[in-house]
Amino acid sequence: FKNGKDRAIGFLVGQMMKATKGQANPPLLNKILMEEIQKR
Repeated sequence: FKNGKDRAIGFLVGQMMKATKGQANPPLLNKILMEEIQKR
């Protein structure tokens, strides 16, 4: 996962945007995902 992290995070952000019908804030989602990954 760490090697392709940027693409994987981009995919996850895209899925979240689709789930929220574009209402989510992509930079904030990216930041939250990065923080969660760093914790693990």
